[in-house]
Parts: sequence; C-alpha cells; structure tokens
Amino acid sequence: MDTRWADSEYIVYTSTATRTHVLFQAPEGQPRLVVKILPTGSAFIHLVAAPVAAFLLRARSTGRTFGVHHTTSGVVPLHPAQKSITIKLDHALKLAQDPNKKYFYNNSPTKKRTMSKASLKNAIKFSDKARSSEFVVQMKGITKSFPGVVANDHIDFDLKRGEIHALLGENGAGKTTLMKILYGLYQKDEGEIYVRGEKVNIKSPHDAKALGIGMVHQMFEQVYKHSVAENIALFSPPGQLFPVEKVKQRFVELSKKFGWDIDPDAKIWQLSAEERQRVEILKVIYQGSNILIFDEPTSVLTPQGKSELMKWLKKMRDEGYAIIFITHKLDEVLEISDRVTVLRKGKKIKEIATSKATKEALASWMVGREVLFKVKKKVVRKGKRVLEVKDLQVLGDRGEKAVNGVSFDIYEKEIFGLAGVGGSGQKELIEALAGLRKVESGKFLIDGIDLTNASPREITEKGVFYVPEDREISGVILTMSVKENLILRDYYRPPYSRKFALDWKFIKQDAHKKISQYKVATPSIETIASLLSGGNLQKLILARETSGKPRLLIAAYPTRGLDVGSVEDVQNILLQLRETGSAIFLISEDLDTLMMMSDRLAVICGGRLTGIVDPTEMKKEEIGLMMAGTMCEEVLRARGKRKIRG
Repeated sequence: MDTRWADSEYIVYTSTATRTHVLFQAPEGQPRLVVKILPTGSAFIHLVAAPVAAFLLRARSTGRTFGVHHTTSGVVPLHPAQKSITIKLDHALKLAQDPNKKYFYNNSPTKKRTMSKASLKNAIKFSDKARSSEFVVQMKGITKSFPGVVANDHIDFDLKRGEIHALLGENGAGKTTLMKILYGLYQKDEGEIYVRGEKVNIKSPHDAKALGIGMVHQMFEQVYKHSVAENIALFSPPGQLFPVEKVKQRFVELSKKFGWDIDPDAKIWQLSAEERQRVEILKVIYQGSNILIFDEPTSVLTPQGKSELMKWLKKMRDEGYAIIFITHKLDEVLEISDRVTVLRKGKKIKEIATSKATKEALASWMVGREVLFKVKKKVVRKGKRVLEVKDLQVLGDRGEKAVNGVSFDIYEKEIFGLAGVGGSGQKELIEALAGLRKVESGKFLIDGIDLTNASPREITEKGVFYVPEDREISGVILTMSVKENLILRDYYRPPYSRKFALDWKFIKQDAHKKISQYKVATPSIETIASLLSGGNLQKLILARETSGKPRLLIAAYPTRGLDVGSVEDVQNILLQLRETGSAIFLISEDLDTLMMMSDRLAVICGGRLTGIVDPTEMKKEEIGLMMAGTMCEEVLRARGKRKIRG
C-alpha cells in the first residue's frame, strides 16, 4: 500500500455542534480518514482502508486524547461517547517526520487550531508505552452475584491484540455473565477492567461500543417487529438522515461478502433462528468494533458456513482484531483459538495455550468428570409407523411456499434426523406438525389418525411432545417461575391438577425432581425463567418435554447452547426414549450429532427434501452438498454409487 501521506493535506472541519468530518485530499487509492470532534474537544478519527494491521494505542498530548483504532467496514460514524483519535502508527510517523507539515483540527465551526509536528511527535512517543502492552482487555478479580448464586467468583481474564481467546464452561458457569460485564450489560460487584492499558468503568453497552467492544449475543438483541435494516439502524449515531437506507446498502454488501442471502426489509419475526444470528453477526461488523465477543456464533451454521466463518475470524485476527470466542464445541476451540480459559461454577479453573490442550482435558475441566465423545447406540428393530407425512405443503410468514410436497414416515424406536440450512423450511414443517401453523395441502397422521390442522392440545393429547426452535419465544414464558414453566404442557391434567385446582405440593416435588435429574442450574424452583442462562433454559424445556413417554418427540435443536457434558446427557435421554419405543424427529444444526444419532437422515433445501439416507453410508461433505440443493441421486452418482437407502 502506498503511504506517501506527506504529499497530501488533512483539514478537519465541523459540520454540526456534535459531529465533524475530515476532508482528506489524497491521491486515488490512498487510505481515507473520518474524524469526529466533540464540543468538549475530544477528537477521534477512523482509518478507512483496505485490510491493514493497525496498532491499538492510547496516548495524551496537549490536553487531547489520542489512540489507534482500525476498521475495514467503510466510513463509520462514531458514537459521541468515544474519546480517541485513530491513525495508523507508521503513517503518523511519516507525518511527524515531515518538517513542512502542520496538522489542523478544530472543535467549533469558527475556530481552527493547529497541532504542531512536535505535539504529534510527543503523542507518538507517549503512545510507545501503550504500544508495549500486549493486552487490549484485562479483567482482574471480577465478582458478580445474583440472588442465591455467585455467577463470577474473583475471575481474571485477559485478551491480547490479534488473538482469539476461547471461553469455555458448562451451562451456568458464568462465562456469559463475565462477557456481559465487559459489554456493560451487567455491573461488577468487585474487580477492575482495563482496556488498552487504561482503567475503565463500563456502565452500559454505550460505553463499551465507545471503547470499540462489540458483542454477538446468544440470545438475540433484536426488536421482533422491526425489519433487519431498522434493527441495525437503531445502533447508528443520532442525527443521521435516512439511516435505514444507508444501512441497507452496506448490509447487502456485507451479506454478499459472507455469502448470506438475507433481505434487509424482512421483519425479524419472519426469520429463522439461523438467519437472526447472522443478522447479529453482521450488525456488530457494521458498527466497526475491534474487540469482538462471539457467544456461540456457529450454532446454526452448515459445515460449509462454519468453515467460512472460521476463515473470516482468522483473517480478522491477523488484521489485529481481538476476539473472544464463547462455545461449547471443543473441536472449534482447538481449530481456531490461540488460548482458552475454562470456567466452572463461577470460578476460573484453567487457562492454557490451545496448542497444549487436548479435547479430553478441556471436557474434564469444564464438567469436572470424564466425558465420552461417542454415544452407546444400541441396535434396535424399529416398530410400527407413528408419524406419516404425505405431500405436505405449508406457507411461510411472507406467504411463500416454505414446505413444498414433503413426504416421510417415522417409526417406533427410530431417530429420524432432519438436516438443512436455516430457512429451508424446517421451522414451518415442525410448527405444522405441532399444530402451530396451518397446512395448505397434504396431510399428516399420528398412529393412523389424521391430525392435519388439529389444535396443539389435540396433538399433544395424542402423545406428540415438542421442543421448539426458539426457546425464549415458544419454549418458555420468561416471566413465570421454573416450577410454572415445567407444567405448561400438562397443568390441566392429573397429577398436576385435581378437581379444577392445581396441586402445588405435587408440582413442587416434581419440579425439584426434574431440575435435579436434568441438572438445571437455578437458585430455586421459584426463580423467574428470564434469570436462567440460555443453556439452562434449554434444559428446563427438555425436562418438561421428554418426561413421561412421548409417542412422538419433535426435538428442534435440543442441544443448542449446551456444554459438552449436557449434550451427552441429552443424547442419552433421546437414546433411552428410542429404546423404550418412542419415535423421535430430531432437527439440529450440528451435523456431527445428526449423523451420530440418526437411524435415517432427511435433508431439506428450499422446502423440498433432497434425499433420505443412511447417515453411516454418507460423508459429512456429501450431506453438506445436499443441504445446498444437490439431490441425493447426484451426490451418489458423483462417487459411483447407485443405491439409495430411505
């Protein structure tokens, strides 16, 4: 990249009382600068260029605050709370070495000030000390308590520039709480936080974003009734004209970069969980943050999508971004991270370089016991047909044909898996089978009884239990207690209800039994569901929907957000149900789990099945091709096979 900056002049001018911009007169192809100056005199600049490594610095000179930030996301309006100047250090050195240059800035529409070469040299000299610090984030002795539980108990955590630091822990270990403190959503009870060597008090996400910290949440931070573009525009600085239109153009560019086809005008409620998570990822990138927190970012991606995301994260790391990667998938940790910190029950158990860690050791540190990575799946003979689906057609939320002519059967003692990219029709299919969405044509039968367009209660009373895709919206009532959520399916029937009244004594006994059996980490059965972690909400739903003996269990993403120990527990529960005669319809984004657990595996793309196969005879990459739309016959033909099982 050409760095002859001394041939150009930089003039900062004020456009409003609270926002300023820079006019950078540079040859074509040179990097550009975007500047903002507050009425207080704090100035900050964004370097906008092709991907280049930039130092993250902070220094003080002549009463002004200077620092370094880097973004590749275009001209990014900064938040008014931010207090830093952005400039690439080697470029700044070239400027400082030019004896004929002066550097202009101002903090009012009428008053211009000049920063001399000496002032800039002093700022750079001072910044060398900050540059020598390799940590962009240091959290020391962080403690956070909630009623009845210590979520973080004197935890130390740090993050280096140009590093991916994985954060592991079982559900309820405190990893998301720790990151919410860094992002300003929670306030620490004790401890200190340093960002780029400077002690900070992060009181809100507003403060975190001003420090260049962005977070992709496991529970999506979105306004359900707004469009994709409107949700992202909510995070634009105030005072912009027509922010939604500006967002659309940039959003489409970012979507194409990742190969994601998301309509910026679509309403959030119309999107699948996978699409909604992609919106969250793009939202943080759009904001230009350089300290990125990813909470389970691959949980809804295809194998190809995960591979692309991993490549992108590695590229971001190489460009100087600092990334915190929260996941329960140990293979991902070993593939992508540089260091890993393990939490258990609110305490830091281990910090280790990933190159020195093993999968077995990480799992043991997470859950405090040895974890087996292969399920013991007994050979059983499938029984009678339980579910029969015939030429089913279902419309999506926008009136499109989301399920188009789908037919399949599921039998007793069988796990029937369904793989597909998010938005391929899974959501509409399982909602139709649960009585939550109208069937336009075709039909489905349970034990030979036509239940097409029957009510959810009628379907439930035939033994169909349902673990929904979106736990916060369809799986629990967040304002109700743990014990109340556990009886949502059967509250009107004995033994929970007797003579038109709820039997609270039995309900409490049953709740204690289930939270113990399913290892739901909660202070009490009286705790409001909204206070549970995402993984524990999932366990709560599983405790309700897999108890008893379902005739058919529709399990949509049952291990999403669960730690490796809990995943093993859920898999064993499903296998036990299979052995005792239940039919299980398993929908998951985790292709490894589907291929390991399923007796037969169907693949859906664009609302149609591309095949039903024996997973033991297929490669992961071949299933991925079918998820992208290639018919099973073509996949098998490509490797010289002709036989199709299903």
